[in-house]
Amino acid sequence: MSEIESRDFIRQIIHDDLESGKHEHIVTRFPPEPNGYLHIGHVMSICLNFGISEETSGWTYLRFDDTNPSRESEEYVAAIERDLCWLGFDWGDRLTHASDYFERLYAAAVTLVEADLAYVDSLSADEIREYRGTLTKPGRNSPHRDRSAEENLNLLERMRNGEFAEGEYLLRAKIDMSSPNMNLRDPALYRIRHVTHQHTGDTWSIYPMYDFAHTMSDAFEGITHSLCTLEFEDHRPLYNWFLDQLKPSHRPRQIEFSRLNLAYAITSKRKLSALVEEGIVEGWNDPRMPTIAGMRRRGYPAAALREFVKRGGVTKKNKLIEMGVLENCMRENLGDESERRMAVLRPLKVVLTNYPDEKVEMMEAMNHPGRPEMGTRELPFSKELWIEQDDFMEDAPRKFFRLKPGGEVRLRFGYIIRCDDVIKNDAGDVVELRCSYDPDTRSGTGSSDRKVKGTIHWVSSEHAVDASVRLYDRLFTEVNPNSAEDFHAVLNAGSLETVSAKLEPSLAELKPETAVQFERLGYFCTDSEEHSVDARVINRIVTLRDSWSKLEKQAMQQQGKT
Repeated sequence: MSEIESRDFIRQIIHDDLESGKHEHIVTRFPPEPNGYLHIGHVMSICLNFGISEETSGWTYLRFDDTNPSRESEEYVAAIERDLCWLGFDWGDRLTHASDYFERLYAAAVTLVEADLAYVDSLSADEIREYRGTLTKPGRNSPHRDRSAEENLNLLERMRNGEFAEGEYLLRAKIDMSSPNMNLRDPALYRIRHVTHQHTGDTWSIYPMYDFAHTMSDAFEGITHSLCTLEFEDHRPLYNWFLDQLKPSHRPRQIEFSRLNLAYAITSKRKLSALVEEGIVEGWNDPRMPTIAGMRRRGYPAAALREFVKRGGVTKKNKLIEMGVLENCMRENLGDESERRMAVLRPLKVVLTNYPDEKVEMMEAMNHPGRPEMGTRELPFSKELWIEQDDFMEDAPRKFFRLKPGGEVRLRFGYIIRCDDVIKNDAGDVVELRCSYDPDTRSGTGSSDRKVKGTIHWVSSEHAVDASVRLYDRLFTEVNPNSAEDFHAVLNAGSLETVSAKLEPSLAELKPETAVQFERLGYFCTDSEEHSVDARVINRIVTLRDSWSKLEKQAMQQQGKT
């Protein structure tokens, strides 16, 4: 595909602007509100804004939209900065806050009042909603709309000085209460908030609304292209109205693109907050959460996330992307980079009755079957082993090629064994297998031509390392939980299973944030919050195969029909 063919519509606009000389440099911004943790939807915007500036030798501002102090905190500020760094993006010395421009924003508001383009209103919130009208009914002018500029300036200054209670007054733009666009029906510019601001302290008693602060901050910073998601498309006329009236020295252009929505996930901060506050998950960084912090803790590689949003594409059409697309990006990245190890998640003991009691052999195992440069390691082999419970079936069907009574199987990097006896407890559960091994079938020796159809993994019982392994799955059972009347009703009760596993000894010192493949099981890494040498906690990143694929495709197709 040529460079032109690979351009999305935003990159084409930017290319044309550079070619025509409209802009010498491209300047973008990523403006998160520090009222929660960033999620998978934000990754799209982050990659788009920082990616475009990198491609064009421009620059990107990280600007905190801190205009609502009652919901914001330094915890979220620190988390956002940490997430961007982990994703691989650098804003350099271009870290700003909407609050950095509070004086300039206030001066712009004064300019609008002096030009009779804004007024102080004293209607209550309920009255404002009533006067605003509906989509089919025009609004009505506030009885305070015709206050003189002098009275409005006086009231605005007193609002700033903290003389009034919250909700007593509101500064509104004077546009058109009959406009079909609800955003132009005299939108609010400033509201009173007697709340300590996490960045400016108690300096201010009034705070600008998002549309006003965002537009003018773009202008102050010389943003060339203000890239927003589609829900801001109806806000663009207001964005342009502010620029038309205030005539800043630089005029940015707002362009909208579709959000990245992920199947089986929610990205509403309100709902994500509810999951945390209600204890449904253990925090914003719970590995089941679609937050960047949660995905990082689960073990998702940053490069795989960037690849995922690249595959999602930049379009004007809303889209719901299959979870399988995200997970395949993980598998492709991890498959190339991760060393192989052996672990048994649901242990079943195997005793080799004809193996010497004290004997221990070291078996040579490849670290990666496709990358010999990754070398090999040694695995201890002894009389007592652990295998997976699922690798044995007492009443096995004909095509079951793992272990069964009287059946044979090869132990990976080891010997061929035969199941001779099955030991059960009083409840009838299988607790141990008595097997015999063929000493002439050691892997790699070429001493036997005997072949068996099944190969299973194992861990030496004597040398095994204990670990608590967390098996994560989708948090919701519905492909689009956002459409459910109550998202609680579609929570997946099986989204987390914790098992007591047995690991090969090389995993005793698995480094933090280092992913490995447990052979035949999936990709795993240590838990960054709870793992220690004394209490090993390991998270499953993703399975080896997509067990949801068929069900998810059917659900996505049905979703598209409704």
